[in-house]
Amino acid sequence: MRSMLGRFTAALALAFAAAMPMAAQAEYPDKSMTLVVPWPPGGATDSLARIIAQKLGERVGQTIIVDNRPGAGGNIGTASFVREEADGYTLLMATSSTNAANPHLYSTLGFDPVEDFAPIAFVASIPNLLEVPKTSPFTTALELVEHAKANPGQLNYASGGVGSSQHLAGSMLSHLTGAQMEHVPYQGSGPAVTDLIAGHVDLMLDTGSLTMVKGGELRALAVAASERLPALPDVPTMEEAGLPAMQASAWYAIVAPKGTPEPVIGKLHDEITAVLTDPEVRDRLLEMGAILRDPQSPEEVGAFFRSEIDRYREIVGVSGASIE
Repeated sequence: MRSMLGRFTAALALAFAAAMPMAAQAEYPDKSMTLVVPWPPGGATDSLARIIAQKLGERVGQTIIVDNRPGAGGNIGTASFVREEADGYTLLMATSSTNAANPHLYSTLGFDPVEDFAPIAFVASIPNLLEVPKTSPFTTALELVEHAKANPGQLNYASGGVGSSQHLAGSMLSHLTGAQMEHVPYQGSGPAVTDLIAGHVDLMLDTGSLTMVKGGELRALAVAASERLPALPDVPTMEEAGLPAMQASAWYAIVAPKGTPEPVIGKLHDEITAVLTDPEVRDRLLEMGAILRDPQSPEEVGAFFRSEIDRYREIVGVSGASIE
């Protein structure tokens, strides 16, 4: 009797032990989480991260802290992120700058733009707006470009750093129009926009300052897209403004470190997809000038990363931007 009782107790203990990992997994997340933004506060990446962090935190019942880690065109924060534990508690807002353009601009990244990441969800893309301070003498894009062509090197354009979407868009505008302008890189688009509003720089092709345009602090002259933005229906495309057709935008995606368990990736993908389809969130993203896509699987996001690295090789080359 004791032997049978002992065997039963042992079997029960083994069954309990085997069930513990499943129970622990089912409880994820059971503590606060971090969403790393490899740029300073104030830019499009930071704004998107804060919108998503708030709503995702509400859905999973945990606080999600937005951790800004700027520097080196997003490389410093991204390189530190890939060393985080792959447990689903630290995520990254990856961008077209860090994971597609920078491999062609920097000899050393500190991370592999594909292999060091576990894709979760594509967030959105945002076209670049050609913007000037409200006190600028330029009221049309063509007027600005003609002045720059007649006065080489007199105008300067701000960016969020070497290899940022603003840098590439500004270089592309110069390349396509023949307007020679000086590049002024900042440690993120937030500080760049602050100086643009103050009139310390002449122009910027930005993705995250639509609110300042609507508020009258900046003047939008054109959008680098094939169609006008619904949020700014009166702002022409580059082609409509009398300039060569030009498309330039930044994209954003959420990733985890390589090796994060698939069940965790699956849960995060489902929850983030629910966040992105929430009407309130969609309205806030559209107000930022974002272009939204149908939900993509983690595998599709991974394939997109690989294709974008190839595509940006040509974009960087055509833009005239160089490794600095």
